[in-house]
Amino acid sequence: MRKIAFVLLLMVVNTGVVMAQYDFAIGLRSGGTSGITLKKNNGSSALEGIVGFWHDGVSLTGLWEKNQPAFNEPGFNWFYGVGGHVAFYGDDFNGRYGASWYTHPHHIDDGDFGIGIDGVVGLEYKIPNAPIAFDIGLKPYIEIVSEGGIIFSPDPGIGIKIAF
Repeated sequence: MRKIAFVLLLMVVNTGVVMAQYDFAIGLRSGGTSGITLKKNNGSSALEGIVGFWHDGVSLTGLWEKNQPAFNEPGFNWFYGVGGHVAFYGDDFNGRYGASWYTHPHHIDDGDFGIGIDGVVGLEYKIPNAPIAFDIGLKPYIEIVSEGGIIFSPDPGIGIKIAF
């Protein structure tokens, strides 16, 4: 009985080590929401913040994520989760320009703000024995804009992080 308990304990500890390959990371994300990312791992879950920047605008996003090992390979994790954001658009922001999947009801010269619900799903790779992690994923969101419009975006992105 003690051997079975010991083996189960080793499996749980080993799974935790695979899921939590670093404690904290800071990085850059490029995509629909481009900016600076901060991520704090806590075992099989994580909290991630994104400060997004674009022409005459800024957003703040908070995400709760779940991590799962991927491909039975060290360093690979699937992640998925939920969160929310708030976005501030300056007077010179023009929502008619951008990717074809992105439509924004904002008109030039009338700054506004938006609040939204976000999801996230993707794949992360932490290079073993190096403080670098890469990720690719989708961060779909629905945003209600103070001007009265509603935005949906799949928000694809790629990222690179320095892990501590």
